[in-house]
Amino acid sequence: MRQIIAILFAFSAITSQAQTIHIIPKPNQLQVTKGNFTVSTTTTIVYTNDAEKNTANFFNGYLKKFYGFQLPVAKQAAANYISFATKQFPKAADNGSAYTLAITPKAVLISGDGLEGTFYGMQSLLQLLPINSHYSPSTTHFSIPCLNITDAPNFRYRGMHLDVSRHFFGVDYIKQYIDFIALHKMNYFHWHLTDDQGWRIEIKQYPKLTSVGAFRKGTIIGRYPGTGNDSVYYGGFYTQSQIKELVQYAADRFITIVPEIDVPGHSLAAIAAYPELSTTPNIIQEVGQTWGTFDKVNNVLNPTEGTFTFLQNVLNEVIDLFPGKYIHIGGDECSKKWWKESAFCQDLMKKEGLKNEDELQSYFIHRIEKMINAKGRLMMGWDEILEGGLAPNALVMSWRGEKGGIEAAKQKHQVVMTPGTYCYFDHSQTKNEDSVTIGSYLPVEKVYNYNPLPAELTADEAKYILGAQGNVWTEYIGNTAKLEYMIFPRMSALSEALWTKPANKSLPDFEKRLQYQFKRYEFWKVNSSKAYYDIKDSIYAAKNNKGLMWSLSSKSQEEIVYFAGAYDTKTTEWTAYPTAHLKYEKPIYLDATSIVLASVKGLNQHFSKIIRFNKATGKKITLANAPAAQYPGNGGAFGLVNGVVSIKGINSAEWLGFNGTNMEAVIDFGKIESFSTVTLDMLAQEGSWIYKSPLTEILISYNGKDFKLVERFPLTSDDTQQQVVLKFPSQTARYLKVIAHNDGTILGGKPGAGKPGWLFVDEIAVD
Repeated sequence: MRQIIAILFAFSAITSQAQTIHIIPKPNQLQVTKGNFTVSTTTTIVYTNDAEKNTANFFNGYLKKFYGFQLPVAKQAAANYISFATKQFPKAADNGSAYTLAITPKAVLISGDGLEGTFYGMQSLLQLLPINSHYSPSTTHFSIPCLNITDAPNFRYRGMHLDVSRHFFGVDYIKQYIDFIALHKMNYFHWHLTDDQGWRIEIKQYPKLTSVGAFRKGTIIGRYPGTGNDSVYYGGFYTQSQIKELVQYAADRFITIVPEIDVPGHSLAAIAAYPELSTTPNIIQEVGQTWGTFDKVNNVLNPTEGTFTFLQNVLNEVIDLFPGKYIHIGGDECSKKWWKESAFCQDLMKKEGLKNEDELQSYFIHRIEKMINAKGRLMMGWDEILEGGLAPNALVMSWRGEKGGIEAAKQKHQVVMTPGTYCYFDHSQTKNEDSVTIGSYLPVEKVYNYNPLPAELTADEAKYILGAQGNVWTEYIGNTAKLEYMIFPRMSALSEALWTKPANKSLPDFEKRLQYQFKRYEFWKVNSSKAYYDIKDSIYAAKNNKGLMWSLSSKSQEEIVYFAGAYDTKTTEWTAYPTAHLKYEKPIYLDATSIVLASVKGLNQHFSKIIRFNKATGKKITLANAPAAQYPGNGGAFGLVNGVVSIKGINSAEWLGFNGTNMEAVIDFGKIESFSTVTLDMLAQEGSWIYKSPLTEILISYNGKDFKLVERFPLTSDDTQQQVVLKFPSQTARYLKVIAHNDGTILGGKPGAGKPGWLFVDEIAVD
């Protein structure tokens, strides 16, 4: 086996052809003209007023860092110059982000409708510079093509988010992250500064927020609930002077920082520092050492006047530090359990005429919004702030799909779309992920194809959609290399989805430029995922549902080689040993349990898996309820009988996820079969609101219409493993129905209480 794997991966490196223009995001209008302009150490940067000096400095800083030289700067030059000249209007420009870029053999002329437009034109110019190692770091001249660009962004809000509570990133790296945002012509940085696992912003009036709340005594090892705790004292925070420095650093790049202070839930770090903020002040809490939502630990603020005074004082300092118009207050995943059990909260609800705890949350959010509005700012929050009634001037970030954003836009509230299925960059970007992620599967193609404007909205309602944002939650991102791996190339895809008008977008064209962008990542010396080159395999039913077909593809255009050998899982021995790797030319037929391996020739892109056969494998299967869009399985319903068992927990793309609904499958064997065992793969991960089925039913039929119940199986204490084995007296039938009941609304005291539970099901094996 080891020899086969070694043979399989011993190939030469990939080569790719580069095109002339590789700008990302793609300009909306671009015309290449004749000739070239030569950039050399004698080229002069010309700017018309001091306000453009930041743009000149950024350009020179980039040249110094990557090419080893800088250009002289002046107010005028006769020839061989690069001009930054913002247009002057009698009133504010319609779109200050618009720009033109004209390159002739004699000069480069960049003209923005606003200062940010000039900056964006400069970013396009940077992407015309060569990136071959020949030019770095000692070259003193190079040529760029002559062209004309007229460009402007499609959306006003083009953002990236970073959670620094779960894992902390220092000031120097936050600057680099801001530069990544700038290099992609994005203009908002959503900075998630507080959560259960750490409070990261200095508040002078409340020093224990950082002396206590910024540090935890340990962190779980691996995926929640973890395999232990590292017991390493961990944390950090940003001083107010550092924050001012970073705010200015971002502003120089025309980026607005949106700070997030997460309330009323996700407040464990604050409560650890000041227990009187909770409904259980006599219980000493510690800064969170694990992930997920909490129902056994009180991380929810008590809506007392003392709490509101605390938040007013905190927000006063936050607002003084961040001059942008938006202040994000979180508002998500607030467990109402603690309010239900609080006599004070129940009395407050009666006093204020509030019907339930959702309305109490709305009351809480309204109070916070008044504080923010009084300081001349606008409040942002996750879409849970819609529950119980939306605050009057609030802006909604829609993360649980687009439903919340649609509802808010219909109520004439501004919206930033950030649905997990398109914009959560902590999700896996390959089906063969070799490190822990939060789960799900979000390839770069899906990010690129996202359109933040839902079809359900009218033209007037669509005006309230400001744009979208990529979110980076860091439970499983503990270092900068992993962070870069998770954002690149998906950040590049999102930047084009938000900048370039839909009529000018083309996935095939983007993919050509993306291959050059990978070289740019290397030039920047940043890490990136190569999942784009992954081998995509699909398994589907063979003719007449007798066996399986295994199909392979890759966007690398390089040769794919494979092995497929029959395998005995009990003896772990080959029963039909493949003697050599084979060139893939067409789908491979499989009719017995096999190990399959595949690799792109010359690349470190490869995978292996065991395909297990049983009486259900490859047979016709139908589902009464479709799985959720974000967890469709690998091939939908057929993924339940494709022979592939999930072996990587939630990271596997094989899982079919059912949110609040049952999994009801009917398998047609095509003939009368006898069987006495059904094995179901089910996942239990309570912190992610995933619960095993409390009741599974087995039914049989000869005609596919009239089903007879064989047995009901309640969940037992023995069902702790991923595979749930259901044994019953031998049956004969052509059709088998398996119903795995969803746990329904999650009960109080459990993670996700009051929300629809998730049921994750994979392979159904019948023997």
